[in-house]
Amino acid sequence: MVAGMVKLGLRGERQAALSGAGRRLVPASQEEAQGAEVDGAAEAAPSFAGFARWRAQADASDYLHYFTCRRWALMAPVLLVGAVLMSILSGTIPGALSALCMGLGAALCLPASIHARLERRVVHDGWRRYPLMVIAIFLPMALFGFGAARWTNLHPELGWSITVNVFVIVVLMATALLANRLTSIIGATIGLWGGASLDEASLASFTLLAIGGIIGLLMAVRQAANAASQSLQNAEREREQRRAEQLLHEYEQTGQGWFWETDRQGRITYVTKSIAALLGGSPSDIEGKPFTGMFLLEAGGHEGERTLVFHLNTRSSFQDLGVRAATGEKDERWWSISGRPVLDQFNNFMGFRGSGTDLTEKRRSQAHVTQLARFDSLTKLANRFQMSEWLEKILTSPRIETRACAVFLLDLDRFKQVNDTMGHPAGDALLKQVAERLSGTVGDRGRVGRLGGDEFQVILHGAQNREGLAHLARRIIENLSQPYTIDEARVTIGASVGIALCPDDGMTADALIRNADLALYAAKGGGRGRHHFYDEDLHSDAKERQQLEQDLRDAIANGALELHYQPQVRTTSEKITGFEALLRWNHPVHGYISPAKFVPVAEETGLVAQIGEWALRTACADLAKWPEEVRVAVNVSPLQFANPALPAIVTSAIAAAGVTPGRLELEITESVFLGDDKTTETMFSALKNLGVRLALDDFGTGYSSLGYLKKAPFDKIKIDQSFVRGATIQGSRNGAIISSIVNLAEALGMETTAEGVETLDELDLVRMLGCSHVQGYIYERPLNAQGVLGKLAEGLIAAAKGPRSARPARQTMLRKVVLEHGTHSYEGTVRNISQRGAMIEGLWNVPVGTTFGVHLSEGYVVMATSRWCKEDRMGLEFAQPLDLDGNGAVLFAPVRTRRETPDVPPLRRTA
Repeated sequence: MVAGMVKLGLRGERQAALSGAGRRLVPASQEEAQGAEVDGAAEAAPSFAGFARWRAQADASDYLHYFTCRRWALMAPVLLVGAVLMSILSGTIPGALSALCMGLGAALCLPASIHARLERRVVHDGWRRYPLMVIAIFLPMALFGFGAARWTNLHPELGWSITVNVFVIVVLMATALLANRLTSIIGATIGLWGGASLDEASLASFTLLAIGGIIGLLMAVRQAANAASQSLQNAEREREQRRAEQLLHEYEQTGQGWFWETDRQGRITYVTKSIAALLGGSPSDIEGKPFTGMFLLEAGGHEGERTLVFHLNTRSSFQDLGVRAATGEKDERWWSISGRPVLDQFNNFMGFRGSGTDLTEKRRSQAHVTQLARFDSLTKLANRFQMSEWLEKILTSPRIETRACAVFLLDLDRFKQVNDTMGHPAGDALLKQVAERLSGTVGDRGRVGRLGGDEFQVILHGAQNREGLAHLARRIIENLSQPYTIDEARVTIGASVGIALCPDDGMTADALIRNADLALYAAKGGGRGRHHFYDEDLHSDAKERQQLEQDLRDAIANGALELHYQPQVRTTSEKITGFEALLRWNHPVHGYISPAKFVPVAEETGLVAQIGEWALRTACADLAKWPEEVRVAVNVSPLQFANPALPAIVTSAIAAAGVTPGRLELEITESVFLGDDKTTETMFSALKNLGVRLALDDFGTGYSSLGYLKKAPFDKIKIDQSFVRGATIQGSRNGAIISSIVNLAEALGMETTAEGVETLDELDLVRMLGCSHVQGYIYERPLNAQGVLGKLAEGLIAAAKGPRSARPARQTMLRKVVLEHGTHSYEGTVRNISQRGAMIEGLWNVPVGTTFGVHLSEGYVVMATSRWCKEDRMGLEFAQPLDLDGNGAVLFAPVRTRRETPDVPPLRRTA
């Protein structure tokens, strides 16, 4: 092990102090080369403070650690020259012993390089180097001093005056050659004078020599302490410098940052190599170019770019300025740079020096955060925050006339069913398509945003015409209601729109949004697929709905809901085969509330699943009290059908009631087939394996194709009452539709039930068309559980009771009309009206058969005949049925006929 090699950071401050000012820190990669210079065997220091390894190597001229040096060989000619000077000045020749001692002393100085290598092979602070110092330095000087003193004493001509001067010259030369090795210098001096004292061997000489030696030793110890302190400082300073250089090097290499420097003219004098490569060259290519050329500085550009030029011109410090790099890359690259001016000792400006970091990813992250904060991540539309911000900006405009706007709130109809049946990924795909259609429909007229879930918002700036808004709302509803293709499945949904205007419906954002929301609920309450403008009456409706929801929750908790049962009768035998369970709610204040009013509330609030399970268990419990051949039919909502636990719930209800599964019939609507995926098929299979019957409810009013009938294991198809109603009216196509459904069911081996049969004519028709079962008021209104037991106690045969035919639906109103009879005119009031007749009040004792011309509106006269009269009221029958609008209401204006086209053959393209 080479003497003087230490392990930095492991031997503590003492060893660091002993490293000496002349030691060098060498990278570990250079160990072998450096070790060769010191006879190999170099030991690398372990890592210091986690950074790159450095090895400590002592130099051959280190006076603190090494007593000898190779230059000590020059002492041999110095001693010989001293002897020659003594001989010349005294004119004498030394004796044999004197010449031998002096020559031997000079000869011992010659192998100085050997002594130096030997010393480096022992520990530099060990005791073995002291004998080596005695042999290499002390002994040659002692021999020379002894020989010179003996020569002087034997030849008085020489005299001590000459000898002392030669000794002084020899000591000075030894001091110069030993290069501040104080211990070696003291040893050489004591050796020279000690050898001279041996010749006289006087007590005084030895005493003085001992005193001088002690003084020299003390000085050597003090000098060694000072040198150790200085060595510690130098070693620490060099270590920190090397560590800083390594840190900066690693900082550049890892790409976390880079450094730059300019001269006073703003030309680059240094730039990190990686940055030079991004700029399309090497550091030497970049050096000498303007510093501002590294960036894209445009007039009126980014704030950081303008600030950089200002700081460079004013020679002031700057920090974290964002600038765009002139790298020529396709994607933008941004840097954050900091710098400070560099001044010399006379405060003269020398240039700038600074650092930089890459801002590109940070800016991308910020842009992404901004995108998330202001845009919907799924549809890329503006989100609730941005839409609110834009609406607030419009409403706070300085000019009142620029505050006018319209707000549309949209809610997708039946979207939840898509989510429940097809899964959330399909729902997300559907929302994306809805966003595209909505944006395309609105176009440049306004801004479109998604508020969350299936809610969207449209803001139209500027004064708006209500007719134009209604037309846009209808277009939106029409476009969004067109079929979608999701995962190769055909899906159809709808949309409802609520509209509020500023300033008519509010002057603040909160008021407009609240009122548009109320209008949206009114549109959904009117049957969905509609638009509705806000009016003041909606506030009371919203309050009523909120109260209804709370009352419904209380009814569920208190068991206030009821099940009523309507019989299903076989048409051929008029025998009751089963009952359909119908939900009823007897409100403590309002009495019985229509299911059409509270069931939608239950669906929107998520209560329908809880109600459905209760209905299923209650129906099975009541079924257990009926005859074995009687079944019960229970409606299953799409939310219940989408619940994987439904088969377990059905099994539990059947087991608890102790009934056979075949007596339970589950009625399922077509909406469950919106997804038509494997989950739907799996649910059908699980239910069918339980042994329960399955019925397709409201057939023909759903939103899917007939393809599901090939797979779904239905036992029965229920024909919706909308097809039965009006089927007996001349010219109605409903009979043909019923006949087609019956034929389809028979071909598939299914039964059919006609719902809503209320007249004998309708009963005769559906029986003639082949329906296997009938359900409606013609046989019985819904009965409570006790009523069903009483009915069954009378027997299973049902008797049809009801009117022969149904009277057309009538509209109640108070409308003034003019009636003409001959040359006389009379004023009357329409109390109710239908497509075929009306009841008019105001004419007394009108004979039956009197003909009138009724002026329903300006320019619109219909002929009518009185059929009955009681006091001031009479019933009129119109000669021709009146036209109806899309909602089934009577039109009080003639329908415009299409313009007749001339009998001209069509134009044809010829080749």
